Amino acid sequence: MSKVFLLATNTTTDPYPVYPLGMAVVARALTDAGHEVRQFDFLVSGRDTAGLASAIKRFAPDCVGLSLRNIDNVDSFSGESGWYLTQARELTQLCREASGAPVIIGGPAFSIMPEEILDYLGADFGIVGEGEKAFPELLARLARGEQPERITRSSGPGLTGSDMAQPLLVRELVDFYVGGSGMVNLQTKRGCPFKCVYCTYPCIEGRVLRLREPEAVVEDLARMNAEFAIDHVFFTDSVFNDPGGHYLEVAEALIKSGLNIKWSAFFKPMPITAGELALLKRSGLYAVELGTDASCDATLAGLDKSFSFAEALAFNQACVAQEIPVAHFVMFAGPGETMDTVREGLANLERLEQCVVFAFSGIRILPGTRLLDIARAQGVLADDTPLLKPAYYFSPHVDVQAMHEAMLTSFAGRRERIFPPSEGQARMEVMQRFGYRGLMWDKLISFRKDKPRRVKT
Repeated sequence: MSKVFLLATNTTTDPYPVYPLGMAVVARALTDAGHEVRQFDFLVSGRDTAGLASAIKRFAPDCVGLSLRNIDNVDSFSGESGWYLTQARELTQLCREASGAPVIIGGPAFSIMPEEILDYLGADFGIVGEGEKAFPELLARLARGEQPERITRSSGPGLTGSDMAQPLLVRELVDFYVGGSGMVNLQTKRGCPFKCVYCTYPCIEGRVLRLREPEAVVEDLARMNAEFAIDHVFFTDSVFNDPGGHYLEVAEALIKSGLNIKWSAFFKPMPITAGELALLKRSGLYAVELGTDASCDATLAGLDKSFSFAEALAFNQACVAQEIPVAHFVMFAGPGETMDTVREGLANLERLEQCVVFAFSGIRILPGTRLLDIARAQGVLADDTPLLKPAYYFSPHVDVQAMHEAMLTSFAGRRERIFPPSEGQARMEVMQRFGYRGLMWDKLISFRKDKPRRVKT
């Protein structure tokens, strides 16, 4: 059996620190396979390169696994400062200098551009897709003296729900993330059946939904609560409210368990009854992050979102009726955007009552997406433009500067309308200094018009 040093490289805290769930489930799978595993989180260490090198030397691993969560922060205003691979390459080099063991790269960011990232980082091997099965198999091949391919790709339909490993949490990491964000994350399913033109989720997890048994999800939550006193969770499914209703079964299992866990998740604006929302709220739902993505029917169609703005409006109203805070995430300048749709979209956002809107300008272009094809066909992006560093789609029918001015004018004086994205992070940092934890944006909403919340931002 091997000694495996796992390193979570993510250091972004925008919008809040996020527990390295991928490293935790791979650590569980490797441990169950009999390997000795050490988990190290570079953010938790305070970005301590000397401490990292010392930890690797003390552990003397047979291999080092690096987890990459994001390539960049998908904010078109950030430039080089929002690109994370320079740091990842420096950490790869540090691991090499601290140990002669092979370095293996994985994580969702790696799966998007495996060849380019592996070459840039200078690591030995990479794993595309889920690591719970592929990582132990790669170690077995190395132990037999074989020379595996540089990149291992998961074959077949992917792990079933029962094959997905439970996260192996670490006390030090839990304390850090609960202290910073108030919550830990978990998945109830993998895969995404939707066809949004810009999204890489289907490339990372596949298009077929693979569901965990609701009782297994509750078992994980019960263990987290019993062993680590975790009482707030974010479900990191691509879309929590799946068309088949698995999410309602998870909610029912949570209620039946009697666990007092508060939770949030990514939702799609689609028809939902008052009874279903009430069920979710009884199970612990306290806030909804909504993938609205665009703000009028023309731009929703341009993203192939399969719902109308009227449906997003209805979903928002249903949540307001239940006093469930909602945040809409909206991208301007996507396919089909014109200055007329910008004005229509901003007027539509005015119709969304008692909610937060996070607005973005431009859409990150990534391989494997239809947005890349659109950008090339429209001449927005040259065929030979590399995508490792951020490239953004801006509709050729939009005056970007005029669009920004219109957005800033529309949002002026409203704390629950956030643009540019850096403004959101600045407000969150202020709220953290006042002792708030968790999503925090939900504290910007009051359902009592006679008594607004006293949140300084």
